[in-house]
Amino acid sequence: MKIIYRVIVGSQSYGTATPQSDVDHKFVYMQDTDDLIGFGYKEQTNVNKDDTGYEIRRFLELLQTGNPTVLEMLYSPEDCIVIKDPVFDILIANRDKFLTKKCMLSFGGYAIAQIQKARGLDKKMNWEMERVKRRTPIDFIYAYENGKTMPITKWLEIHNKKQEFCGLVSLDHFRDCYALYYDKYNHNPDWYIYHNVPTKDLNYRGLALDDSNSIRLSSIPKGEEALTIVYYNKDGYSMHCKDYKEYNEWLANRNTQRYVDNVGHDQKIDSKNLLHTRRLLDMAIEIAATGEITVRRPNAEYLLQIRRGEVSLNDIIDQAEADIKGLDQLFKDCKLPTSVSNEFVNELLLEMRHKA
Repeated sequence: MKIIYRVIVGSQSYGTATPQSDVDHKFVYMQDTDDLIGFGYKEQTNVNKDDTGYEIRRFLELLQTGNPTVLEMLYSPEDCIVIKDPVFDILIANRDKFLTKKCMLSFGGYAIAQIQKARGLDKKMNWEMERVKRRTPIDFIYAYENGKTMPITKWLEIHNKKQEFCGLVSLDHFRDCYALYYDKYNHNPDWYIYHNVPTKDLNYRGLALDDSNSIRLSSIPKGEEALTIVYYNKDGYSMHCKDYKEYNEWLANRNTQRYVDNVGHDQKIDSKNLLHTRRLLDMAIEIAATGEITVRRPNAEYLLQIRRGEVSLNDIIDQAEADIKGLDQLFKDCKLPTSVSNEFVNELLLEMRHKA
């Protein structure tokens, strides 16, 4: 195996590195004839997570698809090129041939998908605080009153009741529906003592304990009257528990340096992801407009502001959505070819192998 091209990639090449940034490398290599015609061909080599190599044939295949990673390698800034064999100059001289209309999807497609997720707040780092706040079964109980339903907490507040003095009894043929009784004696024992009125020891168990995962049922003495009917959204509580568990597992395993508070937005966002979303969208626009790739980003400081959470999330999304609207027409109108022919790529590969 002979390395014919090695470059520093990622934030170091974009100009967006921070003191915590790794130095990532990627390289292109050629295998000898015996490996190519025998069983020794290896299209990709992962030295470690920060150092990946591509055999020249695989590298050209990825270039044909408009893959952003390998295209950026072709346009690496001079100060990021560690090794460049003369044979690789053949590919450098033809790099513009690999900028095609496929770049709209390879560069712009990722950005579009990420912006849609950010707008929908589907990613875990953008979950609303209410969604990740630990809730109890009581938060999923609803009371019926005057033809409408309301959260039981609101019903209790309106009627000046306390959940711990409530008693629930399941209703036949009404799934997850219960009759709610109330222990008026324990709610206000002083009134009964003052008025010398007999009381009962009802021992209602309340709606739920603070740390419980289910509601509580009570035994109701004869003669007591239900105050209302309630519904317990058991499925909703189960889904909440699943979401909460997944969120906390993600929270424990995430790279905390990537997630920052966003200005004007009370959420943690994946700032590194947003940085790359904006960068790839800018590069897609530039490819269609100029037929070139600029790896060292001229707006690096703005991208770093996004990384630090200093740019409003809504501003980032609004600007990106405005740019996305014009992206399709921009690529339709540009003079870039639709694709790279297999014949051209094959001739290029053979020329490089023969020269090597």
